[in-house]
Formats: sequence, C-alpha cells, structure tokens
Amino acid sequence: MNVLPTEIPEVLIFEPRVFEDDRGFFFESFNERVFADKTGVNTRFVQDNHSRSCQNVLRGLHYQIQQPQGKLVRAVVGTILDVAVDIRRHSPTFGQWVSCALSAENKRLLWVPAGFAHGFLVVSEVAEVLYKATDYYAPSYERCILWDDPDLAINWSLAAAPILSPKDQAGKPFKSAEVYP
Repeated sequence: MNVLPTEIPEVLIFEPRVFEDDRGFFFESFNERVFADKTGVNTRFVQDNHSRSCQNVLRGLHYQIQQPQGKLVRAVVGTILDVAVDIRRHSPTFGQWVSCALSAENKRLLWVPAGFAHGFLVVSEVAEVLYKATDYYAPSYERCILWDDPDLAINWSLAAAPILSPKDQAGKPFKSAEVYP
C-alpha cells in the first residue's frame, strides 16, 4: 500500500497494490496493521456506509460536533472529487482544505480524520461511494458547512450547478459554524 501525503499532514491518500489479470483484479482495501503503521492512528471502524449519487450531486460539508467521525473513503463506481476541510480551531491548518479524485479506476482511498468536515462532488454519470467511519452516526450532533462558503473558497471544478439536499442548502457559513477546539 502506497501512502501519499497531502497539504494537510493528517489527511492521507492510500493507493492499494492492485493485482490484475485477464480474470479481473484483486486488492486489499483495508488492513488495520498497515493503516496504523502509515497513519499513526490506532482506530476502530464501527460503521460502513454506501451511497449512490448521480452526476453533479454534491454532498457536504458534513461533520459531527460530538462523536466525531474519521472516514476512510473510496469510490467503487464512477468518480468523485472528495474534499476534507480542517475545522480544528487550534490546528495550524484550520480552515484549509484538500481535495482528491477518487474513482473506481484509480482505486484510491482518502483518510479524513475526525476534526474535519467532509464532502464530495460526483463528476461521473453516477458514483457509488463506500466509507468506513470511526464512530456511529449521531443525527443530533450532525452539522453542515456551506459547500460554497467564500472564506473556504473550495475549488469544486463545477461543470454545472450542483444538486443539493435541503440539509446541504441550509449549511452554515464557516465563520458561524460550530468547530472543534
């Protein structure tokens, strides 16, 4: 497993070793020992999530203010632009974001640690996204930052207006959002 750094040291891109032949392919998408060695994080994943979305659907920027979730994200169908935003007030990278294309073809995974808001844009006709979470979904603690917040200035590389849920349309501006200490 190859691990690529991003501009935010805690957010990492994992490139699995893929074995392909005329029958198809095989790769190990998660190995607890390798994950701990590469990230320095000894965590337990408690929930696996799967979403399917059509082109131009933008989900995010989501986080839980309590029971924060670390997420290991991958696209198993199609392509997404995955985004992580550091919302830890005392972090040297507070308010900064990184993005990464995840696709069924490149088989990359993105590690989004607890303390980050997360979102993605579907750039292919359809995408299916799987992600492991380090804590359980807790709707009462769920928060959302506006995807197009001018202070964050995320470059989503939009080809058309995004398709948003009512929750994502009602996200808070970054300046007034609850963040981590």
